[in-house]
Amino acid sequence: MSRDLREILSRQASEVAPDLLGWRLSHTTDEGTVTVALTEVEAYHGADDPASHAFRGPTPRNRVMFGLAGHLYVYRSYGIHWCANVVTGEGGTASAVLLRAGRVTEGNDVVRRRRGERTAECCWARGPGCLGQALGLTGGHSGVDLLGDGALVLRPGARTLPGTRATGPRVGVSRAADVPWRFWLAGEPSVSAYRRAPTAST
Repeated sequence: MSRDLREILSRQASEVAPDLLGWRLSHTTDEGTVTVALTEVEAYHGADDPASHAFRGPTPRNRVMFGLAGHLYVYRSYGIHWCANVVTGEGGTASAVLLRAGRVTEGNDVVRRRRGERTAECCWARGPGCLGQALGLTGGHSGVDLLGDGALVLRPGARTLPGTRATGPRVGVSRAADVPWRFWLAGEPSVSAYRRAPTAST
């Protein structure tokens, strides 16, 4: 099964991203298991995408992106939030899909503790930083193989039909800002709001 899934993920990020909608990412810790159904994602290519972390080549931070599809790439945003990406494409291409939002389907009590009692359920994993917090991710999880039998597992969920998917420009990037590689489930309340970066260029 993992071989078949890795094959699916070994395409370019812009091809994989819409197919990831509805897939489930689970993380089991001492607190319990939390599962999130993905409702919003963004594709990032490598050397040909100026908005990608891999645009200028490999670094200690992004080296996971240059590896096998199906691994997790985690980075810290603004020094606060841990954001998760699924590595895609052939090895060496540094293609990845940012997991922007999801709907919690398992582990509500755990997520409520992590996100706070006052946070609305639809906002538990709304935005990449919130999704990372809901799942209990840290930089130590970067490089984990999501297709194995470990604590972090990515698996296909209910299939979403093309007509239920929407697409538009990526959020908050200053370069290649109008590239329509953000994909989400139309009408899903967990999807984050679109914000164009003030310094954005086409």
